[in-house]
Amino acid sequence: MESVQHSSTQRDAVRELRLHLVTWNVGTASPPPDVTSLLQLDSLSPAMDMYVIGLQEVNSKITNFLSDLAFDDPWSIFFMSVLSPLGYIKLSSVRMQGLLLLVFVKHAHLPFVRDVHTHYTRTGLYGYWGNKGGVTIRMSLYGRTVCFINCHLPAHMENTEQRLDDFEKILEMQFEEENIPSTLDHDVLFWFGDLNFRIADYGIHFVRESINNKRYNLLWEKDQLNMAKKKEAFLQEFIEGPLQFKPTYKFDLHSDVYDTSEKKRKPAWTDRILWRVKSLCQRALKEDDFSEEEQTISVTLNNYISHMSYGISDHKPVTGTFGLELKPLLSDPLVTLSPEGEWSAEHDVLISYSAVPGFPSSAWDWIGLFKVTFRHANDYVTYAWVEDDEISSNEDSKQVYMSAAEIPDMGGEFLLCYYSNNLQSIVGISQPFQIQPNRTLIGKDPAQEENAWMQKPDNLEPHNEF
Repeated sequence: MESVQHSSTQRDAVRELRLHLVTWNVGTASPPPDVTSLLQLDSLSPAMDMYVIGLQEVNSKITNFLSDLAFDDPWSIFFMSVLSPLGYIKLSSVRMQGLLLLVFVKHAHLPFVRDVHTHYTRTGLYGYWGNKGGVTIRMSLYGRTVCFINCHLPAHMENTEQRLDDFEKILEMQFEEENIPSTLDHDVLFWFGDLNFRIADYGIHFVRESINNKRYNLLWEKDQLNMAKKKEAFLQEFIEGPLQFKPTYKFDLHSDVYDTSEKKRKPAWTDRILWRVKSLCQRALKEDDFSEEEQTISVTLNNYISHMSYGISDHKPVTGTFGLELKPLLSDPLVTLSPEGEWSAEHDVLISYSAVPGFPSSAWDWIGLFKVTFRHANDYVTYAWVEDDEISSNEDSKQVYMSAAEIPDMGGEFLLCYYSNNLQSIVGISQPFQIQPNRTLIGKDPAQEENAWMQKPDNLEPHNEF
C-alpha cells in the first residue's frame, strides 16, 4: 500500500524528524526514580518525534523472564508511564532474555509508520543461549525504511574478533516475511548497545590519567572499535560521533568512581551508538558525481553524550539525538476518521471514516476509542468492528456506531484509531475530542462508576502483537 500517488509538491517536501536513542546496560537493576535528563524531557529544543530505547542485562532470571513474557516487563511499563502522558505510544518492542528494545512515536506519525517487524538473533553459547546477541525492530517511516539493532556482544579484552563475528552474524539475519529488505538494505540502520569493545595496549594508570585530564583523544586510537573500523570494510560504512565523554564502563554502583574492586577493570567505551545511511554507501561506490537530488534521506547527529548521574549499574547510559531528514513517499493516511456530533454515554455515538482507494480492509479491522494518554495499540477503552458495527456506507465515507453502554460515563479527552488487521498497525488517527460526562451520574461516586465500567465483560476483543 505504499504506492499511493501524490503530487510532486507533496513528494518533494522534506520532513525532519527528531530521534532520541538510548543505550544502557542496566545490570539487572530496577528503573530509577527519574529519567528526565536521560530522555532530555527538560530540553528547550523541540520535542522528540521518536524514542528508541535499547537496554541490556534487564533482569532475566527465569521467573522474571516468564512473568515478563506474560505481562509487560517493569522497564517497558516504566517508560510507557513516563512517555504516554506526553503523547507517545509504544509502537513496538522486542525482548530476548536480558536484551530489550522499545520504540515510541508521537501520535501524529502513527498513520505513516508501516511494516513494523521484529527479530532477535542469539549468539551466546554458539547461538543456543540468548544472553548475547541482537534484537531488531524495522519499519517503513513515511515510505523510507529504517532499522534499529540493539546488541550485547561478548565481553573481555581478548574477544574482539568474536565481537566482530557476532555482529556480522546479526547483520546477516533475515526477516521471515517476504518483501522486507535485508538489514543492510534499509535506508538507515542504527546500531547500538553494549558492544563491549575495550581500550587495548595502554595500562590502567595511563587510561585513568588520560580520563582525569579529559584527554580522551589519547585513547581513541587504541579503542578496539575504532581500530577495527580501519581494517573491516563492513564497519567503515558505520558512522559514530566523537567520543567526547568519559568511558562509560566500569563504575562502582551509585557513584562516578571507576571500579575499585579487586579486579580493577580498565575503563572502556563499551556503550555506543552508530548509524549507516544506505545512499551514502552507494555514493562511495560510484565514480561519478552523486546528485543531491538522489539523497532522499539523511542523518544529522545533534548530540552524543553519556549520563553520569545514573548509578544503578556499573555502566553509564549513552544517548544520541539525531535529526532524520527524509523526502516522504507517503503524505496522506490510509484512513481518515472523526467522531460525529457530541459524544456522551447518554446515547449511542457515530464514527465517520474514509479510506484511500484500494485500501486492503478486512472484517477484522476495528476502530478503537483511546484516552489521549494511551500507551499502546491494545490500550483501548472500547472498540467497534468496522463491518459488524457499520450502519451506513457510500462512495465517500462510512459510518460505524458505538453503543452508549461502551462510552465512559466520566467523559474526558479521547481520540479514535483505525487498526488494520492486514497491515497489523494503526493506519488512521483522529484529532483529540471531548466526551461529555453523563449528566445522570451527578452526585454518584465517580470511582464506583469507573470501576463498574472497567469491569464490563467483553468476549471477543481484538488482540495484536505490540
